[in-house]
This record gives sequence, C-alpha cells and structure tokens, in this order.
Amino acid sequence: MAASRGTKKKKEKKSVYEGKVFIQATFNNTIVTITDLMGNTVSWASSGQLDFRGAKKSTPFAAQSVTETAAQKAMQAGLREVHVYVKGPGIGRESAIRQLGVMGITVKSISDVTPIPHNGCRPRKTRRI
Repeated sequence: MAASRGTKKKKEKKSVYEGKVFIQATFNNTIVTITDLMGNTVSWASSGQLDFRGAKKSTPFAAQSVTETAAQKAMQAGLREVHVYVKGPGIGRESAIRQLGVMGITVKSISDVTPIPHNGCRPRKTRRI
C-alpha cells in the first residue's frame, strides 16, 4: 500500500481594509479584539497576555500596550479604518482609543456598548429585628 503524501495548503492572508475594534475595559483587565466587518477575528490581545500582572493589568499604560499589539497584527492584514465599540467601566478606555489614532488607523465611529441593567436584581428581603 503506497503512502500518500499530503500537500499542505498555504494559509490565505486576510486582506481587511475596514474593521471593528472591541475594547473590553474592566476594573481588572483590558482586552482588545479586532475583527472584519462580518465579525471574524483578525487579531486580539489582553494585558495578561503581555505579562502585566495584578493591579498593573487595568492601568491606562497596559491598555495602550494591548491596543498597540493588536493593531500591529491587524495592520499587517491591511487594516486602515475602524469602528470602535467600548464596553466596561475600566480606566483604560480612552487611552486605548487614543493609541489607535497614534498608530495611524482612522477611527470612523466610537460607540459605548456597556450593558446597563434596566431594573436590576431582586432586592433582599427586609430585615426584621
């Protein structure tokens, strides 16, 4: 029986000119995901991935570094224009958006998609003494 030699397919390089940037800025971490307009992920980075630990993960500098790392990967795929979606109350929100402009990426729109509860959880029963 002859062994068939499999030929490896070359991985296609994505060519993305316009995309979306999702910035999730919590009190403990900052995660940046860059997608194309259909929602397929092009690149992503988090502050934990860049060896920030503990309280340093949620700083504006960490958010800058995370955005720079994700944007460099995406720019290699041809990204030039983005729509930004920010979620969460973290302090790295603004510095992450500023870093996109510094990298030379055109920011077309900025949307805050932080979930806000309409009525919240059921309150505890009243205390009787």
